Amino acid sequence: MATCSLSLAAKLRTSLTTLRPPLRRSPPCVPSITQSFVTRTIARVSVINADYNKLNFRVKSSMGTEKGKGKVQVFDTEEALAVSLAKYTADLSDHFTKERGAFTVVFSGGSLIKSLRKLVEAPYIDSVDWSKWHVFWVDERVVPKDHEDSNYKLAYNGFLSMVPIPTGNVYAINEALSAEGAADDYETCVKHLVKINTIDFSQASGFPKFDLMLLGMGPDGHVASLFPGHPLVHENKQWVSFIEDSPKPPPQRITFTFPVINSSANIALVVAGAGKADAVNVALGDGQSPDLLPVKLVSPEGELTWFLDRGAASKL
Repeated sequence: MATCSLSLAAKLRTSLTTLRPPLRRSPPCVPSITQSFVTRTIARVSVINADYNKLNFRVKSSMGTEKGKGKVQVFDTEEALAVSLAKYTADLSDHFTKERGAFTVVFSGGSLIKSLRKLVEAPYIDSVDWSKWHVFWVDERVVPKDHEDSNYKLAYNGFLSMVPIPTGNVYAINEALSAEGAADDYETCVKHLVKINTIDFSQASGFPKFDLMLLGMGPDGHVASLFPGHPLVHENKQWVSFIEDSPKPPPQRITFTFPVINSSANIALVVAGAGKADAVNVALGDGQSPDLLPVKLVSPEGELTWFLDRGAASKL
């Protein structure tokens, strides 16, 4: 098991509050469970399982020329979105495990985990090399792992408990620390994993280069725990930062910063529901917002793919 902090040996002897099934308390950024390409396109939108004219989905020709807009896919239903997302993720997993011997994937919270449900079904449950997966969180709430607000608990119950990812490959925060301490500890862990080549490193940016970052987006256009108008949106030195005044509860969180997010080899922005249509229109269409929406700053070094259902794309 990889050492992620100086206090690891002591913390390995600590036990955890019970989830379902029982878990062991992890040391900082240490696994907590036991089971568990895409050509950059120019101005076009791929509409999957939908009639293009009926959807009336238009994107200005300048869209594809702006770095980071990426490939946009619109699906009739969230179910169709989930089917496509599973294949996309499994294909990347296969690519990176063959190329690097590891697949580093970053989860977010919210509805993203539900959209990964097809990966725990045939054929992927048997065909994916789960032993090569290394799982991280783009942000996390500083709450116990069995707390309703925990992104870890959400991922565990909805995905991780159903796939055989090794214990040593799931990196949860140390929620026993303060928000600042948990952020520092998680950054230390990521730096260690970069040093031993588990996580790739971007020579261009000087930040870690995760193979796949699976991001959701809030109705206000926030990603990770980077909210409109908050100073953390502009943080460009730290790998992991903390927030103690989140406009969305709970207030104490840690989050990857935009330089880390944008150093990724692949980012999937998974957005479903009409409640997010305004923010999608600001990000991809001609919608306006008085504030800079953080989602507009998602501009990866690698490839960006939007997975939208009909509701989320309804105002484009």
